Amino acid sequence: MRRSIALLTVVPMLLWFTWGRAPVPVESKENRVRLVITRQDLPPAKVLAGFLGPFRMEGAWQLSSTNSRVFGYSALIGRPGGRLLAFNDGGAVLAFAPPGYGETKPVARWLAFSEREHDKDGHDVESAAHDPATGRFWLGLEGSNQIVRLSPRLQETARVVPKAMAAWGVNTGAEAMTRLPDGRFVAIREVTPSWTESRLHDGVLFSGDPIKHPVARTFSFDGPDNFSVVDMAMLPDGRALVLMRRLLWPMPLRFAGRIVIVDTAKIRPGTVLRSATLASLASVLPVDNFEAIAAVPQPDGRITVWVMSDDNKMRVLQRTLLWKLSVDPATLPWPK
Repeated sequence: MRRSIALLTVVPMLLWFTWGRAPVPVESKENRVRLVITRQDLPPAKVLAGFLGPFRMEGAWQLSSTNSRVFGYSALIGRPGGRLLAFNDGGAVLAFAPPGYGETKPVARWLAFSEREHDKDGHDVESAAHDPATGRFWLGLEGSNQIVRLSPRLQETARVVPKAMAAWGVNTGAEAMTRLPDGRFVAIREVTPSWTESRLHDGVLFSGDPIKHPVARTFSFDGPDNFSVVDMAMLPDGRALVLMRRLLWPMPLRFAGRIVIVDTAKIRPGTVLRSATLASLASVLPVDNFEAIAAVPQPDGRITVWVMSDDNKMRVLQRTLLWKLSVDPATLPWPK
């Protein structure tokens, strides 16, 4: 979880639902799950355009399930054929086809970590990166501030605790991570390093696979005032979309979001990476605690952008929402 939601400590019941530590269930032999997908009502196109800027809203849905493995999604990876892999903060992964992409049965299972710790720090996945060439995945674990590498079959092969991320806090770690086209890796801390700083977030740049190149160089990411970094997704041209989130009020839970863009070619050690705001995820839209974003190139040159929310396993108080956006990358700015 993030510093902004520390306000929830004033509500003990919410605190329990959000951070309660339950024993990790044993992996079931039957991983198929039932998802109920409900289309959400949307404002008129003119209203959507006023908040979403260059993005076009293609659809919005709520996902629900009674299965204990389906909850809390904080990272998203696009897969061939339109399927999505969603990673949650309990150490499980959901593979599913969103609406319009076939009738493949959704599957949810616990990830094959080498050490199955029973506390949340041992499996709190908040960010993910993928290399299509090798099929490998890298996951950012909040709390322990580790990076775990998985095989194409989602089995752990190695992990590392980068020194540059060691002081990123227990609930304020690497919420955003991506693999750059040249093989380098970037991770950005969820919150700013102090309460007096409202924009600049710590970032690290690895020269390659963090397992083999754990020594990272540091930079700063400049985002909108008082917003947390929660995920990022690469575009084919080297720019990246960064998803940001802010808690507006803890009772009832209300959130706002931003989608900003950065030029990853401008990442330099010791410098500030500037961003430009593209979209505002406001309460007039079907919003919740959005924490995951994926960008998938299409044959016509447009980009499909998926955005997914983390329900914190609250089931009733929060929802798992999925948005489908699309955008022409030629209309997006190049931040200076």
